[in-house]
Amino acid sequence: MAAACTHPLDLTKVRLQTIAPVHGHKPSMFSVLRTTVRETGVRSLYTGLSAAFLRQMSYSLVRLGSYEKMKETLSKNGQPSSGSLFLSAMAAGAMGGIAGNPADILLVRMTSDNIRPPEKRYNYSNAISGLFRLIREEGTKGLFRGLEANVVRAVLMNASQVATYDYFKSKLLTHTLPVVNYHFKDNLLCHTASSLLAGAVATTVCSPADVLRSRVMSASCNSGIIDILRTSMHKEGPSFLFKGWTPAFMRLGPNTVLMFVFFEQLKHSWKVLFPAT
Repeated sequence: MAAACTHPLDLTKVRLQTIAPVHGHKPSMFSVLRTTVRETGVRSLYTGLSAAFLRQMSYSLVRLGSYEKMKETLSKNGQPSSGSLFLSAMAAGAMGGIAGNPADILLVRMTSDNIRPPEKRYNYSNAISGLFRLIREEGTKGLFRGLEANVVRAVLMNASQVATYDYFKSKLLTHTLPVVNYHFKDNLLCHTASSLLAGAVATTVCSPADVLRSRVMSASCNSGIIDILRTSMHKEGPSFLFKGWTPAFMRLGPNTVLMFVFFEQLKHSWKVLFPAT
């Protein structure tokens, strides 16, 4: 549900991370959006949506589900510490990164396909056919392309998004805002505020791994992370590691808010419908 709302920004972020500067000029988020709509229409902003859904149903399913289970187990012995929650989030993120790696490859390739030369395009019609082509053309090894960067990013993402969401939420619920003397309750406002803070932290922490992951996965050659890091650092300087930060936050901020708001509401609804589980 969250991915369906924020996919155009995800597409813009990937294209910003993989487009090479022209004569030293770096494209902006709005210029990428404008060019995409002008050249291929508004519908093209949802290119690769099937891969986005496949990614959420593998990556997010594992990282959120396993984290909730770990948190539930830790809570049986009292309130878990922030350190144990962060470690649990990192472990769950690593599992999610492995589970979602094939879908991540498809998502990066499908969203960046239109900016490639015609002879280098993958032209996947949807995520399922793309998955079969990926296996047929690159073997099972191709499913794990960029796995190192993806797992690192997933670990950082879960620790800086999911664990910090719990951290900010607990702080908001136990402290009163000094200026307006407002005390948060466990409601939509608290979930939204915690999500926005978690989204800002996650965007900044994950940006370097996210950029490297996008470039490794979009490459048609067998360039490794070190080669891409060295080449990009030489041509663009260290700032390339934060390319696409603005659309990344504009995507991850709302995505984080929507994801946790939907998640909290679905959990509440499940408890109402099935109180014994």
